Amino acid sequence: MNRLINSSIQLSLDHAKKIYAVMIIMVIVALAFMPSIQIDTDPENMLPADNAARVFHNQTKSDFLMHDSIVVGAVQTEQFGVFTPTVLKEIEQLTNHILSIEGVIEKDVMSVSVVDNVTQEQTEFGSNAIRFEWLMKQAPENQKNASAVLEKIKKLPLLNNTLASENGNAVAIYVPLEDKNKSYLIAQEIQTSIDSFSSSADWHITGLPVAEDRFGYEMFVQMGISAPLAGLAIFILLFILFKNIKFISAAMIVAMTTVIVIMGLLIGLGYTVHIMSSMIAIFLMPIAVVDSVHIMSEFADRYKEGQDKKAVIKTVVGELFTPMLFTSVTSTIGFLSLMLTPIPPVQIFGAFIGFGIILAFVTTILFVPAYISRLSDKSLKQLQVSHQQSLEQKSGLAAFVNVIGNIAKKRQALHIVIFGLIFIWSAIGVTKIQINDNPVRWFKEDHPIRVADKELNQQFAGTYDAYFVLQDESVLPSVKTLLEGSEIPASLIEWHTSQLQVSLSNDKTVANQLNTLVYEIEDVLFEVSDKPAITWLESKLKSIEIVQQKSKRFTSPEVLTYIENLQNYLATTGLVGKSNSLTDIVKVVNRELRSGEFVDYQLPDSANGVAQTLIQYQSSHRPGDLWHFVTPDYRKSLVWLQLTSGDNQHMSSVIESVEQYIKKNPLPENISTGWAGKAYLNVAWQEQMVTGMLDSLMSAFVIVFIMMVLLFRSFVYGLLAMLPLTITITFIYGLIGWIGKDYDMPIAVLSALTLGLSVDFAIHFLERARSALKETDSIKQTMNIMFGEPANAITKNASVVALGFTPLLFAPLVPYVTVGVFLASIMAISALVTLILLPAVLTIIKRGKHD
Repeated sequence: MNRLINSSIQLSLDHAKKIYAVMIIMVIVALAFMPSIQIDTDPENMLPADNAARVFHNQTKSDFLMHDSIVVGAVQTEQFGVFTPTVLKEIEQLTNHILSIEGVIEKDVMSVSVVDNVTQEQTEFGSNAIRFEWLMKQAPENQKNASAVLEKIKKLPLLNNTLASENGNAVAIYVPLEDKNKSYLIAQEIQTSIDSFSSSADWHITGLPVAEDRFGYEMFVQMGISAPLAGLAIFILLFILFKNIKFISAAMIVAMTTVIVIMGLLIGLGYTVHIMSSMIAIFLMPIAVVDSVHIMSEFADRYKEGQDKKAVIKTVVGELFTPMLFTSVTSTIGFLSLMLTPIPPVQIFGAFIGFGIILAFVTTILFVPAYISRLSDKSLKQLQVSHQQSLEQKSGLAAFVNVIGNIAKKRQALHIVIFGLIFIWSAIGVTKIQINDNPVRWFKEDHPIRVADKELNQQFAGTYDAYFVLQDESVLPSVKTLLEGSEIPASLIEWHTSQLQVSLSNDKTVANQLNTLVYEIEDVLFEVSDKPAITWLESKLKSIEIVQQKSKRFTSPEVLTYIENLQNYLATTGLVGKSNSLTDIVKVVNRELRSGEFVDYQLPDSANGVAQTLIQYQSSHRPGDLWHFVTPDYRKSLVWLQLTSGDNQHMSSVIESVEQYIKKNPLPENISTGWAGKAYLNVAWQEQMVTGMLDSLMSAFVIVFIMMVLLFRSFVYGLLAMLPLTITITFIYGLIGWIGKDYDMPIAVLSALTLGLSVDFAIHFLERARSALKETDSIKQTMNIMFGEPANAITKNASVVALGFTPLLFAPLVPYVTVGVFLASIMAISALVTLILLPAVLTIIKRGKHD
């Protein structure tokens, strides 16, 4: 180790210009990659592409032609609400504009002007028939007709409380998107059209896609603001501490080089910048100066006018190299442990922060000694004078350290008891932590996205989507089975053989094979004339039709009744604003085929009756809407749940509620279920994140403990080094539990930083304390020494790192504010635990042996 230390220092002092050149080249190359930055704020990417929940979600969207949507809403609380000629005219105009926007899926746009009203009409023979007409073919010119639009909507369960609120005070437009990554631009274009309206209605735009895309835009802006502000804050504090711009420039150069190189490397390797990786710069900026501050503090304390600068810097770096190396490695391990989580953006964040810490250490060791040794005697004299004045006057941090020292040197047993009680209180708080996240809550409460979300979810059944999918798992007879089983007429042997070969080699689903076979048999029936062949073909055709009818499970009244009962149950839970399914379509059409009255709003009592309603529905203006709720083979069906909250706790309660219902009311035979939708994916990745974070934290904790034992060659000192880390982590997460703060993505990764930096302070304190104890053989004198420069250096570092995160407190995005508050708190708490608890424990352990 000594050889490595001496070689590093000598390399720094003898080849300064080469080191400068390498650093400049790295920065230039990294900056060249910056323009190719790609932003990604899609929570779906929190899960790996092959994750089962994500694969099922995407398959469901494909099967049912579902798309991510923007929700546009108008709210007005006057006498007739939004159902006035003026507002409905604006709705019509806005809908027409939306239909013309590139990237909008025109056929699936839902608005009062482009959906059907389903009514009954009499045929010329006196029987009932279904009439499909535009709900609002054109905007009404008087109030009577405007109010009539609302009355029509109330008779259509699929639209009521989805397109219009129950009280008529709000109306919505659902805008499905080809690419959710363009939602912010499309929302802006919609807003431009809204700005030209003259009515008194309040307009809002929300939905998870636009929230996520808007966050990406604001995150990009925040990246460009917070990192420079953090650098400025650190620079100001360092100037206050050392009062020498040239001297502190070394730390700032190290920090800027580390941030630029790591971000350039991230972008250059093709990684997108997610909400987590967007924080890399703000995390690395204060962390990268930690080692520099240790060196600068020790150098300022030791250097005296007239001394050999190189000799002093050699001594300083020689003493600090080992603790700085171990603190860098442990911090790196803390962040690299995040790679054990199953969340790709968190893995990337951990990997690049970990590499950045090592880069900062190497840069510090090679650059800072070279830089300081080349400062002018005049600059170093000014540094020495200002540093001495600070110590003599006991001002600023020196005064604070003096107060902490006086506290730490007295009543050590009481300190241990107090920290023990804090630990117990914190551990209880940890059990109260609630896991929850919601992309809309990433914005502050007064943000337009947040305001729109609150208002529209109060008015409607909900703007958050979850899909409950039911699938028929019964096995269909193969084509081979259906074609065999009886003697084949001679005239059909050749056809039978060729058809069977085609069918067996066909990679289509069995249902599609059966459809193909039906068409083939019907063609052959026109060609054959002998009666045995016709009889045989007709029997096979009948068998296939029976199989096909049975295979269409979601035309079965039994299965549809189960879905209907599930929907009725969900309506009583208070968890779901509304659910929509195939049963709603069937019951509306069935009602109009019969009396048109509510008494006939029910399911037909036969599969043929259900099939008849679906055939009728496909003559509407929007026949494709049917396939949002059932697949064309009628073997999969979807229940669309509208939720008023995107919190994963809410979605988890819905899932649990459905599971309890199914447990009490078993599913029809051979029916399986699954969940999809953005609200569900949020739950899926949160669960993986929590499990992954716990595993990574425990693994890193064990590794760091082993490293501490090896570093100090002492099991006792290894345990002591883990005390600040253990208490800080427990206290922070216990506090989160007690105050009711949701455990979300930013909170989850704080453990990595706590693990790294808390043990940093402990290593420096214990390493210096042990050396002092060997020299003085007195625990009292050792504590006096420790509350000189060592405690000053720890306090300076804690202050610099904490201050480096303060710009985040003024960010408009909640995750950044959360990180700023808690990281500043972590620094303060871990420093206090180190400076008060460790002296207390050391004093009690060594009392009597080293007095």
